[in-house]
Amino acid sequence: MTLLNVGFDNVVSAARIVAVVSADPSPSRRLRDAALRHRKLIDATNGRRTRTLVIMDSDHVVLSSVQPETVAQRLAELITRG
Repeated sequence: MTLLNVGFDNVVSAARIVAVVSADPSPSRRLRDAALRHRKLIDATNGRRTRTLVIMDSDHVVLSSVQPETVAQRLAELITRG
């Protein structure tokens, strides 16, 4: 199992990631609110500003304070390594 660092020593399974989304747009806020209502929200920000939403195949939404570009780059590196 390959793990992706989403910041502050928090990791998620890279194979289960569906999307990496910026937290700024309004649809992302609705997605975050829906995940909170359904108890599928995981906060990995350690109290910092949310910058990225990582959508998992289990309908969980992981909040990260790392820039979306950084998370996407880390994921791409994991994929190219094999």
